Parts: sequence; C-alpha cells; structure tokens
Amino acid sequence: MALPLSSTWKPLLGPRRSDAIKQIGLACEKNGFFAVKNHGIPEMKINNMLDTAREFFHLPDEERQSLKFHCHPVEEYKSHWPSNPPSFRENVGEYCESVRKVEVAILEAISESLDLERDYIDKILKGHYVSINYYPACQESELDVTHGVRTHTDPTLITILMQDDVPGLQVINDDKWINVNPIPNAVVVHVGDILQAISNYKYKSLLHQAIVNCEKERVSIASYCYPSDDAMIGPAKKLIDKVHPAIYKDFTYREFHESMWRVKCSTAKRLDLFKPSSD
Repeated sequence: MALPLSSTWKPLLGPRRSDAIKQIGLACEKNGFFAVKNHGIPEMKINNMLDTAREFFHLPDEERQSLKFHCHPVEEYKSHWPSNPPSFRENVGEYCESVRKVEVAILEAISESLDLERDYIDKILKGHYVSINYYPACQESELDVTHGVRTHTDPTLITILMQDDVPGLQVINDDKWINVNPIPNAVVVHVGDILQAISNYKYKSLLHQAIVNCEKERVSIASYCYPSDDAMIGPAKKLIDKVHPAIYKDFTYREFHESMWRVKCSTAKRLDLFKPSSD
C-alpha cells in the first residue's frame, strides 16, 4: 500500500505551508496515518539508531532490558538507559532529540489542520517515550501476528514510527489488512486515541498491527507523544456546534491512562468510557 503524503517537510517549512497542512489534515481524516520524508533527521542518525537497536537485541539474553523508556528531556533520562552496547546512549539520545523537533512541528501542523491555534496541542504536550521493537525472523510456514504485535491503537496524541527496510506494519483498508511498505528514511505518523478525542472524532486513531518476516529480522523505533497527566483532554470547543456535538466528555490523561488498565482494551474503544452516554 502506498502511504499517503510521502513528502511534506519542506513545504511545511516554506510558503506552501497551508497546502501541506491541508494534506496532513486529509491524511489524518481519511487514513489515520501518513509518511514524512525530508523530515530533517540526518540519515546517519537514523542508521546509527537502527544499528544500535540490532546490536542491543543481539546481546546475550541476560544483558537485555525492557526497551520502552522515557526520553524527554534526554539528559534527564539518559543515565537510566542501557549502557551496553557502549554507543547506545549517544546514538539513541541524538535520534530522540531529532525526532522531538519533528514531533513538535507535526503537532503544530495538525493543530492548524483542525483550524485551531498552532500551539493548541503543544500546550498539553509533556514529552515522549520510545519503544525499540525487534522481531526475529519467523521460520514457520505461516506468519502469525501473535509473533508480532496484535491489533491495537496507540493511547497517544501521535506516534512517530521509524522502520528499517523489512515490511511488517499492517493497517486496515476496506476491511482487509494491508502491508505498509517502508519508505527509506521516512517516518510514519499515526493518529492516536488522544488526538481522536481532541478532534471530536474527525481524526480516527489508527488500528494497526505488526507481523514478523519469514526470512529477515525487523527493527522499528516508535516514539510515543503523550500529554501531561493533569492535561484536560476532550473535543476542542471550536470543533463543537449543533451539527457536531461533543462525542466525548472532558477527562484528564491520568483518568484515561488508569481506565486502560481497568477495561483491558487495546483499541480506541477505550474512549467509549468518556462518552456522555456512559454517565
């Protein structure tokens, strides 16, 4: 499947910004995701990040740690990251600092695509954490998503995904799972549950899954953008009128996060708890 909007960054920073914002809005509304090339993250930093991830997962089992960790601001969390391989903290830190700039710029564009103030989402932004995902080659005759990551949406504002050159991301299209083939040096931006709430269901959280490959290992780097715990989430007031009533009540991100564990739901249906009818 060809990713919508495969080149945005330069227009977003120049006189064609309004056109790029419209493209982003259309992609969020129709597809729930888009790809960005020419995003400003140096290719060397991307390659260093992917190489470091592979090196980490090739360590002996006893040296591995869970690889989902907070990373903003980098200097605050860096000392808690793995120290092996020796290049881990430096390479991961440089990548995270670069992707943070992309994250903020994309969120500003998304805010404007909803006709909101440029810093509307940025005002509730806390930071991001990163998940480094490794999928070993599966030697079975049939690929099974249980070896990858099951169907889910992300409990985020947006997720920025960097893939290596091995396909594995799948999204729903016309009720069928479609492969999203990697674009070299491009990042894939997913709409998350929190953005679905803020947009009053105009932008839908992306339902996706990851599968493994029969012949090759796969690495992906997911940067999850989330609000502060006490941030008040809900449909932007500017998006509510008689024709478009509020789909969700206001809630804090802490309330949302706690509810995830109670309902044990891995899709945007967890937002149903915050619909007015659930009183």
